[in-house]
Amino acid sequence: MTSLPDIAPQRLPRHIAIIMDGNGRWAVRRGMDRVAGHRQGAVTVRNIVTECARLRKEMGGPDFLTLYSFSLENWKRPIQEVSALMEMYVEYLRSERKTMMDNNIRFLQIGRLDNLPPGVLEEMEITIEQTRNNTGLTLVLALNYGSRAEITDAVRAIAEKVRQGVLSPDQIDEQTINDHLYTAGMPDPDLLIRTAGEMRISNYLLWQISYAELFVSPVLWPDFSVADFQDALRSFASRNRRFGALDHTNTPAASAPRQGE
Repeated sequence: MTSLPDIAPQRLPRHIAIIMDGNGRWAVRRGMDRVAGHRQGAVTVRNIVTECARLRKEMGGPDFLTLYSFSLENWKRPIQEVSALMEMYVEYLRSERKTMMDNNIRFLQIGRLDNLPPGVLEEMEITIEQTRNNTGLTLVLALNYGSRAEITDAVRAIAEKVRQGVLSPDQIDEQTINDHLYTAGMPDPDLLIRTAGEMRISNYLLWQISYAELFVSPVLWPDFSVADFQDALRSFASRNRRFGALDHTNTPAASAPRQGE
């Protein structure tokens, strides 16, 4: 028995992407340092990840949860805040590995590795390796990530293959680009959630969210509860996804087909 009896399992998104916005505002409104907001936001991360892992086990989905954790643009923030965030990533990965193992969660990271502190890189490598064979939810941390940079890196890799004669220009299609993105092998997000009420994408998965359903919550990320998350899932399940086609059925559409189906 699930806690979402009003949603059929096939109506759950396979891949959920979240822009976790509002940590700083949450702290400022309480007269606290911005870092306190990030720490409270980490509690929300644990709650939402655990809920996704539970749904994956009990209802068969979602398969992927991708969290926008730190963008390339975030390096412009005050050095004290950036340093605190990097320390938090180390703490999070160390403390949550047992939770990941207990919940059969596989961990991955997308984004550029340059500029990341050695401690963060080490903990990510350990976590990726220890969770490699887990078969439940895949948790993807978008860390030091920017979508334009991702597309640029993909174009460079493809251009190099053309230069080497491995690939000809007329062989390049959408799948070629998909295969050279950081998210290669993952399904595109079905649902993009943004908290804190902002109506923008913020350079996040621009190629991959072409047909994603959007859900914007006014709730700041540290206050975003499992109930709020379930509301987003209900909203998704009620929508009719046409993928550019005409609507002849008025029946809510399920997630996009799995690759190869």
